[in-house]
Amino acid sequence: MADSMPVRCPACLREHLYAAPSYPCACGAPVSPSLDERATATAVTHRVWDEQWLTVRCAACERQDQWPYPELGCPCGTVLRIPVTRSAPDARPAETQPPPGTTKLPGALRTPRSAARARRAFQPVTIRTARDAVTAAALYLRWLGYQDIRRADQRPPSGVGLAARGVLAQVDPTVNPASLRDIECLWLTAMTESSACVYFSLAGFENEARARADDLGIPLFVLDLTGTPQPVNTPADDLDATGV
Repeated sequence: MADSMPVRCPACLREHLYAAPSYPCACGAPVSPSLDERATATAVTHRVWDEQWLTVRCAACERQDQWPYPELGCPCGTVLRIPVTRSAPDARPAETQPPPGTTKLPGALRTPRSAARARRAFQPVTIRTARDAVTAAALYLRWLGYQDIRRADQRPPSGVGLAARGVLAQVDPTVNPASLRDIECLWLTAMTESSACVYFSLAGFENEARARADDLGIPLFVLDLTGTPQPVNTPADDLDATGV
């Protein structure tokens, strides 16, 4: 297993030093895929969903989660798929070893229930385009328990609006942090529809926006490039932990 290794682009023959990405396990320990120094990188010419993910085992707690397959963009424009040690116990193809579900308490934004239910680990989609960011937010809302997710009837001042029964979400895939005005516009729109609201931003939130969201109880999430929404305030922590 290698933490980093030289990688040669098959298209332009340029050599790069690739370091294995590290992802945070739920227990807090970092996990990384096992790189295969004996194999060569290949060019990604088309994408198959099952081939985009690896199941990586945490050495600290033995938990298994799915993470994006290692890739590297060469300056020549070729996307390289980095070889991994498929036989290693901590990096196996995701399609042959699905991650176990996790048990959490549902609640947040709705009346808490007394019984716990099991939820599968969230399956993210790597964000490379604005459309990917919207897809990641929609998948996450569905994972939380919202059904029939669709484009919102009213277009927000920035980003894309998503709606489901009982919730209105705004997804901002731009490079600018969400502003105080963005938060207040979302809240006012949700109020007119008697819905809760959630905000997803790729670039984070201005300080005034975060403070106002805390006052209004609006969950705020930052979308990282793996496609996993990261809670940035207490309402978001509660929603992520319990679902609906």
